[in-house]
Amino acid sequence: MKLLEVHVIQTVAPSNLNRDDTGSPKDALFGGYRRARISSQAQKRAVRVAFKDWPLLSEEERAVRTRRLMDALLGKLSDIPEEQARLAVENALNALGFGVREGRTEYLLFLGNYELSRLTELIRNNLEKLSAGPAKGKKGAEVDAELKRALERVLDGGKAVDLALFGRMLADRPELGVDAAAQVAHALSTHKVDREFDFYTAVDDLNPKEDTGAGMMGDVEFYSATMYRYAVVNLDQLAANLQGDVELALRGALAFLEAFALTLPSGKQNSFAAHNPPLFLAFRAGVGLPRNLATAFERPVWPKDGRALSALSVEALVQEWNKFDRAYGPLNPEWKGALNLTEAEVENLPVVEGLGSLKQEAEKALRELLALGG
Repeated sequence: MKLLEVHVIQTVAPSNLNRDDTGSPKDALFGGYRRARISSQAQKRAVRVAFKDWPLLSEEERAVRTRRLMDALLGKLSDIPEEQARLAVENALNALGFGVREGRTEYLLFLGNYELSRLTELIRNNLEKLSAGPAKGKKGAEVDAELKRALERVLDGGKAVDLALFGRMLADRPELGVDAAAQVAHALSTHKVDREFDFYTAVDDLNPKEDTGAGMMGDVEFYSATMYRYAVVNLDQLAANLQGDVELALRGALAFLEAFALTLPSGKQNSFAAHNPPLFLAFRAGVGLPRNLATAFERPVWPKDGRALSALSVEALVQEWNKFDRAYGPLNPEWKGALNLTEAEVENLPVVEGLGSLKQEAEKALRELLALGG
C-alpha cells in the first residue's frame, strides 16, 4: 500500500469544538482514563470546508453532500419550463434509485460537482423522454434502458477530490459507491481530562436601573487539551478514485495534508476562540502498512519538571514511532519530515522550519512514490 500519514500534536485552549447530543464536549475512555475527543466525522467536515473556503481545490474538483439534489438540478435547468424540468428531474432520480419525497431525496447523497453538471446535461438532452410520463414517485421509475445506463455512467465520482478521499456509500445502489481513500482517527488528548463548566450571565440592555437581575443565565461545558490527531491516505485508492489522474491525486493529497493539519471543527468558537495551530506536524510516506501512534499515550502524559504537555507528548510520540520502526521496520521505501515548535528533542525525523517547507518535502516524496510501479 502506498500511503501518506499525517501525525499532529495540537494544544487547544478551553473549548467545546465537537459536542454530543447533550451539548457536552465529546470524550472517550482510553488507557483507563477519560480523554478529550474530536470525532473523525467532524474533522473530515472541517477539511471539506477548507477545500472550498481557502480554496485549495476548484469547484469542479469538489463534491456536495445534500438531500436537495432536485433543487440543485432545477437551478441548473432554470431556462426550461418548471413543470417539465421538475418531471424530468424526478424521473431521472427515480431511475437512479434515489427516491424523492416532497422534493428531497430519502437520504444524503455525496456527488461531485462535475457529476452534477454531466447529470444536468444528460437530463437536458433527453428532456422529452424523461418528461413523457408522470413521475411515479418511487425508486426505479421506468425510463429507456439505454438512458438509464447513461444516467448511471455519470456517477463515476466526477474527479471530486473530497469524494475520492472520503468515499460514497449508497445502501440501495452499492455499485455506485466509492471506497474511501482516507481514514481519519478520532482525535484524543494525550493526557487525562476533566470537564469544566462556565457559568455565564447576559445583561438586558433595556432593563431599568432598579432591575439588577440578569436577562439570561446558563452554563456551558468545556475542556482544554493537548490532542493527538492522525490520518492516513491510500494513494493508490485515491488515484483510482480519480480515474487514474495521478497529478490530481498528488494535489489532492497535499491539499488534504494542509487542510487536516490546520483545521478543527468550529463548535462554540464564538465563545472560546480556540484557534491554536499545531505545535508538531509530521508526515510519513512510503509503501507498507499504516500506524496510528495513539498507543504512545495509553499511559497518559503527566506534567513534570515544569515542561509543557505538548513537548512531553511529542517526545512520547517520537519514541513510539522509533519503537515500531525497530520492531517492524520502516516503510520501504520511506520518506518523512516534521515541523516542531516545541522544546522536545526529535530523533530520526528530518525537521524543517515551516509549513511551506514541509509541503515541499511532502510533494517531492509523493511524486517519487506515485511514480513507483506496482
